[in-house]
Amino acid sequence: MSTTYAIRVDEGIKNEAAEVARFYGLDLASVTRALWAQIARTKRIPLEFSNEEPNEESLEAIRQTQEMMANGTGHKYKTADELFEALGI
Repeated sequence: MSTTYAIRVDEGIKNEAAEVARFYGLDLASVTRALWAQIARTKRIPLEFSNEEPNEESLEAIRQTQEMMANGTGHKYKTADELFEALGI
């Protein structure tokens, strides 16, 4: 037995989501059915609701980069090979 379910969604979001679905060869109805099937199968909602925050190591790298840019310090490399050589890679 099938049922019909109507939802209201911002048109821009719908269009962006449809574009992603098309990339995978799907339409929004198929994606919606797959989402509901996954929820029923796993007993979970497969969505992430938290903001991704950089870890402390990344925050330190960001601080160092901002400091180098502000002070005009740091090294410049003409090629990726020069950078890799300086890193010992």
